[in-house]
Amino acid sequence: MSIAEIGKQLVSLCQEGKGLEAVDALYDEKIVSIEAQGSDELSARMEGIEAVRGKNSWWYDNHEVHASSASGPYCGHREDQFGAHFEMDVTFKPTGVRQKLVEIALYTVSDGKIVQEEFLYQTD
Repeated sequence: MSIAEIGKQLVSLCQEGKGLEAVDALYDEKIVSIEAQGSDELSARMEGIEAVRGKNSWWYDNHEVHASSASGPYCGHREDQFGAHFEMDVTFKPTGVRQKLVEIALYTVSDGKIVQEEFLYQTD
């Protein structure tokens, strides 16, 4: 599969609300996930498929998703990377705080699998 095809499949699954299926289908066992910042619950950097599955499960367990969109992939001159754009309207269940999230994700691919994801957040 080409980088663009992997990106299209990832975006399509995310548009359908199937983020966990995207992890299972497209991510390498040694995936590295990097968030813009960490928290008490989750480290900013995680390594390995089980850690990334756990991060995704925690996110879905703790957020009520009112709306979500994904677009891309955005490909450039590098043959091993693509980007995607995400927007979400969510309520953080433990506090009841509702917020809109916007982020860009940069994915690195090797041997047909996503080996790194890095999330960049919109700041005010």
